[in-house]
Amino acid sequence: MAVPIQTPDAMRLCPLNLELPAVNELTQTRKSFCSIAAAFVPTNPPAPRLMVMGRRGSASGWLVLLLALLAVSLVPSCAAAEVKTSPTEWSLHLPLPNGVTGAESLAFDARGQGPYTGVSDGRVLKWGGSAVGWTTFTFHANYRKFPMCTVPVAPSEETESLCGRPLGLAFHRKSGDLYIADAYKGLMRVGPDGGEAEVLATGAGGVPFNFVNGIDIDQATGDVYFTDSSVTYPRRFNTEIMMNADATGRLLKYDALTKQVTVLKDGLPYPNGVAVSHDRTYVVVAHTVPCQAHRYYLQGPKAGHYELLADLPGYPDNVRRDEKGGYWVALNQEKGRPGVTTAPVKHLVGVRLDGGGVEVEELTAAKGVTLSEVTERKGQLWLGSVELDYIGLVV
Repeated sequence: MAVPIQTPDAMRLCPLNLELPAVNELTQTRKSFCSIAAAFVPTNPPAPRLMVMGRRGSASGWLVLLLALLAVSLVPSCAAAEVKTSPTEWSLHLPLPNGVTGAESLAFDARGQGPYTGVSDGRVLKWGGSAVGWTTFTFHANYRKFPMCTVPVAPSEETESLCGRPLGLAFHRKSGDLYIADAYKGLMRVGPDGGEAEVLATGAGGVPFNFVNGIDIDQATGDVYFTDSSVTYPRRFNTEIMMNADATGRLLKYDALTKQVTVLKDGLPYPNGVAVSHDRTYVVVAHTVPCQAHRYYLQGPKAGHYELLADLPGYPDNVRRDEKGGYWVALNQEKGRPGVTTAPVKHLVGVRLDGGGVEVEELTAAKGVTLSEVTERKGQLWLGSVELDYIGLVV
C-alpha cells in the first residue's frame, strides 16, 4: 500500500513490488494508443475547413469528430512516448575479489585508469587491468585497527559500522583527489596515490551524518555535492526508511574554498544519487522511495529552488551524466503495477533521461540482476551493483 509522505514537494511513496514485473508496460500501452490515434490523422491533411453538424447529424458523426480532434492533439506527444529499450547483453563480467560484493559506485581517474569501486568490507579497490587485477586503493584511518575488517568473521552488514561502507565515488580531475561518500564514516578524501583516506566532515548544521550516500563534484569549482539519506536510520536499516516514509534526508555541499559543509535542502525522503548538471546550473537528486528525480538550482533566477525533474519507473540509486546531455539513472528495483503477479525473464534496471527529464532509453537485465550505477564512458556502459559480486560492461 502506498503511504503518502507529507512534504512541501508532495512526493509519494512508490508501490513496492517484490516480483520484479515486466518492463514498462505503461510505455507499451502508450505506444499502442499512439498507433491508434495516428490512424485518425492523414499523412497529407487537406486545408482546414469549418464543419457544421445539423440537428439531423448522427451521433456517430460527432464521435468521429471528437476522436479526430483528440488524435490530433495527442500525436505530437506520442513521439515522446517512443522509448528505446536496450537489453544489457554483458560484454564483460569483471569479478570482484573473493569474499567481497557490492560495487555500489564506479569512478575513473583523470588518466582514464580504473574503475575504482567501494566494496562490502570497507575498502575502495582499483582495477589495474587483467595483468594486475584488483588492488586496495584506500580505506579509512582506523580500518586496520579492527581485525574483523581485514579478516572477516561476520557478515558485512554486522561490521560495516566499524569497517566503513564506501558508496558514492567522484574524482576531482584537476587535483586527482578521490572523494568518497562513506555511509558511516562521512565525507572522505584521498590523494591520487591512495592510502588512508582523510575524513573531511561528519556532520552539518549541528546534526551528525547518519547515512552518507551519493556524491558528485563541480569540476570548475571543486565543490562537492552529496546526500545524507536519513538522519533517523543508518544504512543497515534502509528498509525502515522506505516502510516508515522517513523524510529526514538532506542535500549537502562541501565548499572547496571554505572547507565547510552547508545544508542546501533538508526534510527529503530518501535522497540517494546526485549529479551536477552538464551546464553546472543545478544538481540532479534521485529519491529512492518516491521513485523520482528532482533538481536543486545552484545558479540563475531559480537558485535555491527544488523541483521535480522526472517520475521514474523504479527505485533509483545513483544518477550520472551521460554523453548526450542527459542522465543515466540506475534502478535497484522496478516499480510495482496493479494486476502484475508474475516475474518475467527480464526486468527494468536503468533509464536514460534527456536534459529535460524525459525518459528516452531503458535498460533491461535478467531476473535477479539489480543495478546501483550506470556510468557511460566512451560509448560503453559500466554497470555497478550494491548486491552482486561483479561489475558489468556493455559495449
